Amino acid sequence: MTAKSNGTRAFSPFELIVAGRYLRSRRKDTFISVIAALTLTGVAIGVATLIVVMSVMNGFREELLTKILGLNGHFTAYPIERQFTDYKDVVKKIEAVPGVVHAVPYVEGQALASGQADSAGVAVRGIDFDSLKKLNLLYAGAKQGGWDGWDGSKGVAIGIRLAQKLGLNIGDPITIVSPNGSNTPFGQTPQIRSYPVNVIFNLGMVEFDSFYVYMPMTAAQDYFKLYTDVLKPGMQPPGPDATDTQIDDAYQRQYQATALEIFIDNADNIGPMREKLQAGAARPLILTDWQQRNETFFSALQVERIVMFVILSMIVVVAAFNIISSLVMLVKDKGADIAVLRTMGATRGSIMRIFCMTGTAIGFAGTLLGFILGMLIASNAEALRAFVSELIGVRIFPPEVFFLSALPSRVDPMEVTIVLVMALGLSFLATLYPAWRAAQYDPVEALRYE
Repeated sequence: MTAKSNGTRAFSPFELIVAGRYLRSRRKDTFISVIAALTLTGVAIGVATLIVVMSVMNGFREELLTKILGLNGHFTAYPIERQFTDYKDVVKKIEAVPGVVHAVPYVEGQALASGQADSAGVAVRGIDFDSLKKLNLLYAGAKQGGWDGWDGSKGVAIGIRLAQKLGLNIGDPITIVSPNGSNTPFGQTPQIRSYPVNVIFNLGMVEFDSFYVYMPMTAAQDYFKLYTDVLKPGMQPPGPDATDTQIDDAYQRQYQATALEIFIDNADNIGPMREKLQAGAARPLILTDWQQRNETFFSALQVERIVMFVILSMIVVVAAFNIISSLVMLVKDKGADIAVLRTMGATRGSIMRIFCMTGTAIGFAGTLLGFILGMLIASNAEALRAFVSELIGVRIFPPEVFFLSALPSRVDPMEVTIVLVMALGLSFLATLYPAWRAAQYDPVEALRYE
């Protein structure tokens, strides 16, 4: 006959009941229960911290990318070999390339802007209304004034932070000074002109709201003298005695653009699109993509994300060590109980599973609590930041330092899953040594002095 095994079935109701009893607090086990509660809290704090920090860093990267690529294209195309007078034809050719959403020509130059209160260095960009509508971030960002009649207007659009710095409101004049003015016998004089403020926009990014001044395309081309007067077809050069009217009749003005902003449908499809754009433009262009322009910044963000994840994971590791210490204390306290269970037929495997389930339950409860807490905080990060800032009277996440005017947060399900799996895995691994020690108890030795 085959001998019947005296062991209990793995994860039987008996093992679950005993593990559950060890988790419940009794008067004489109060100290151990407090340690277990603190361990659970440590796991919860570690998981919640990881979820919140990674969500904020994801939101920070995504928001910056959205803002940067909402105003600047995935590619910027600069002309070479000849002046960019054919920019309108190039725009049509590039927009016909598969994968291109739209192309925006613009004029840009550096200048000094002065208002009623202060002065600041700015980048002046000229853009026409058709191109303006393609930049939804800018078009929808007007908080004061409007874009109606933009091409024919004599005014400019400025960011809300620049308006505050210069002390300007809608209708106030802004003076723009460029060092590249007219040539005179005494040298080059600065170009100084005043324009009314027609639009004040708020893009939610400090760099844009405090640095850019937009004006109609033709006005910017005239201001920066980006044009060439060429003879009209069939006309002869006027003589030295020609009148201004004769000169105007003989010549036509060809305007130039500084560059094109090219927007594509997939921000990660940089390599294949570069070749298509070069071929589609049908003229020499230098293409720089958004990854090249912001390589250092986004590489630093990526490194920071990895480092923060590793550092904050130490909180969960410390909590796992707390699980080890609490289980070791529990095993010491339950030595007599373990001996009784062994004499009643419980196997070493059964004892080990009981304590594994006890420790894992602490880790699971802490992980679940941390998940709920982390999701609540991550989903309301900006509201909590504003509340805490108002409560303590200190600005948390100042926009001058972090470029954005609000605290962004985006929960990545994959990263949350990794955090949860890591916490549960560490919690389980932390139970193995104390459970193994419990399984090695000799019933005779444990009961000798009872």
